Amino acid sequence: MRILGIDPGLATMGWGVIESNGYKEKLIQYGALLTYPRDSFPTRLQSLMFGVRSLIKTFQPEEIAFEELFFSKNVTTGIQVGGARGVALAVCREYTDRLFEYTPMQIKQAVVGYGGADKHQVQMMVKMLLNIPEIPRPDDAADGVACAICHAHSGAGREQFLIK
Repeated sequence: MRILGIDPGLATMGWGVIESNGYKEKLIQYGALLTYPRDSFPTRLQSLMFGVRSLIKTFQPEEIAFEELFFSKNVTTGIQVGGARGVALAVCREYTDRLFEYTPMQIKQAVVGYGGADKHQVQMMVKMLLNIPEIPRPDDAADGVACAICHAHSGAGREQFLIK
């Protein structure tokens, strides 16, 4: 199964594509969609829309997994990132209804084995699990890959994580 993992963000939307046979994952590609503060909010959203469409066209994932948003302080940033997530969800829904969502703690638990793992531990495990020579960069790309790995590891129970 080919899985696209997405770490939503307005300035940087990380993504990773893996293939999983149910026992082992293989990295296909990773990266980040970037937008710039000098551009208007609608322009930035449009750029993300085009970027996500291109990812789907290029990699044709069977399922798509999102990292759930978590905000504790900056409401304005949260609203803007929510807009970016909304655009990505809408574009992905044009392609498939196989959209899933995992909390940061679930992703850490699936990748590291500990829901309180720090960013570096997650990155090192992504590198080890996929047997790749270096940690995916930028950090948001590693998070997208980790999200895809989490989805692959969710197995038969994945239906509970479908975005409704």
